[in-house]
Parts: sequence; structure tokens; C-alpha cells
Amino acid sequence: MNNVAAGSSSGTGDASPARRNSKRPKYSKFTQQELPACKPILTPQWVISVFTLVGIIFIPIGVASLLASNDVVEIVDRYDSACVPGNMSNDKVAYIQNDAISKNCQRTIKVTKDMDQPIYVYYQLDNFYQNHRRYVKSRNDAQLRDKSKANETSGCDPEKTTSNGVPIVPCGLIAWSLFNDTYNFTRGNQPLTVNKTGISWKSDRDHKFGDDVFPKNFQNGTLKGGGTLDAEKPLSQQEDLIVWMRTAALPTFRKLYGKIEVDLKENDTITVTLENNYNTYSFSGKKKLVLSTTSWLGGKNDFLGIAYLTVGGLCFFLATAFTVVYLVKPRKLGDPSYLSWNRNIAGH
Repeated sequence: MNNVAAGSSSGTGDASPARRNSKRPKYSKFTQQELPACKPILTPQWVISVFTLVGIIFIPIGVASLLASNDVVEIVDRYDSACVPGNMSNDKVAYIQNDAISKNCQRTIKVTKDMDQPIYVYYQLDNFYQNHRRYVKSRNDAQLRDKSKANETSGCDPEKTTSNGVPIVPCGLIAWSLFNDTYNFTRGNQPLTVNKTGISWKSDRDHKFGDDVFPKNFQNGTLKGGGTLDAEKPLSQQEDLIVWMRTAALPTFRKLYGKIEVDLKENDTITVTLENNYNTYSFSGKKKLVLSTTSWLGGKNDFLGIAYLTVGGLCFFLATAFTVVYLVKPRKLGDPSYLSWNRNIAGH
């Protein structure tokens, strides 16, 4: 008895160290994939119900989005070609590069529907690739934000210093190519004031552009790329620059120029006196002036509503199709006769 007991004890003692030294993971329901799981069976009733529910949700959202978009009043006026003198229409680049030729131009806009304030004024550029890798990299964020780093121009090639080697603030191609067309509006004999404050992102003004950083040596070279800056105002207050330096992802984009804070009525005639300074002719670009109201969904954009209606309509169509198939040719759930090997055997 003692020998047997000793043998049993010895056997148990030998097994325990081996088990403790094993590299197998400790048993758990997680490692053995024994946790409770949901394994839904996609019955015809479930599939039809899900598609119907998606259609019921998406179609009203699509209708509401389209109605909101249709409530937005938008006026778009392309002026880049119309503002070129007739005798220079065949050489537009020479026109825009000749400082002796007046760039003043007058456009007339007819208001098609009542426009409630605020009315947003945008400029739109086509075929301008602000997302080009070298263009996007040509800036120094530390310089824009911190006065003590105003002399840092790394990454700003080729617009980092003047011909004398003096640092430019703000440096880089993005700032250098600042949009510089201007617009003045009148309705009848009354001027329409354009409010240009608050047009940029507050986070940009507060965190990306310093309130103690001032422009220095900007656009002082022989070749000017675009607009100039007020040397007496810090960068955090130069909102045209802040808007411009938030680069666009697509080659056609709009940027906010300002806000008209009075209502415009249907059939009002707006006279726009503009300066056609910005050179889009070198790269076959287009320039457009846009006046737009907004809705609870934002600006005019039919895509969102059409997308919701398309998905919702497709779901309703599939739900109807599955319902017809289920009623005309029902199929028993889990019927083994539909298995491929059973059908092959039956065929033979």
C-alpha cells in the first residue's frame, strides 16, 4: 500500500512540473474561443426587414437633404475671360503681367431669388493644384506661430529669403501665391459692405498664426506671386492669408472672401467692381465669383441627398425583389437537398 501510494504520489509529482513548464497557454475561454457569440441566421424575413428598414431611414434623409440644398440661393459669375480687353484676348498672359494695363473690371449680377443674410462671398479657382506635394511643403509652421522663430525658413524653398539673404515672413510658396483679386459691391447707388472678419477658422487664428508675428520682407522680390500683407498687423489678424494657407485637396475649390450682412431681394442688380490681378492664365485656370446663402446642412450640394436616395431606393428594390422571390418560390430553411453534392448525386 505504501509503495502504491508512493508510486501514485511520485507520478503526480512528475506530471506537475512538466505541466508547469509547458509552453501551452493557460486555459481560458478566450484562448479556446469558447466565449458567448452571436451567430445570426440570415433568414429571408431578416434580410427583407433590414433592407426595408434602411430604405425607410435613408429616403427621408435624402429628401430632406435635397430640399435643404434647393433652398440655398447661389450665384456664380466667371470673370477671368470677360475682364480681359478685347485686343489682348489672344495673349492673356501678357495682359496680366503688364502692370501698365488697368486691371479694373465691372460686372453686373442679377439676383434670381431672395437671399437672406448672411450672404457668403467666395472666390473659386479651377485647375489650381494646391495639393501639389512641393507646394504644400513650402511653409514653416513654427515661423508663423512663434515670434522667436521668425528667422527659421527651413522647408520654404524657393521663397525663403530675399536676394540679400534676409528671411521672409511668412515664407514659402503658399503665402507667396496669396490670392489678390478684390471685389466691391453696390446695389443701385448704395455700397454693400463686405465683412472680412471671422472668415477663417478660429483654431487657425488662435494656434497656427501668432499675434506677435508680423510680415517682414514679404513680396519684396522682383517677381511677385500674389497679394501683399499689412506689415502693421500680426498674422493672426490677416484672415485672407489664413484662409488661403488652409490648402485645398482638389484642383477646383472655393475660399471665403467675406460676408454681406444685408438681405438681397429678387431682381436686385448688383454691380461688382473688381481688380483682376491674379494670374490664372499661365496654367489655363478659371476664376469665378460666388454669392451664396446657407441652410442647416451648409452650402448648395445635391450629392448628399442623391446618395441617400440612391442607397435607400436600391434597398427598397432589393427588399421587394427578395419578397417576390420568397413568395413565388419559397425554400425550406436548411433543406439538405439543395446541397451541391446531393444535387449531383440526384443528377447521376
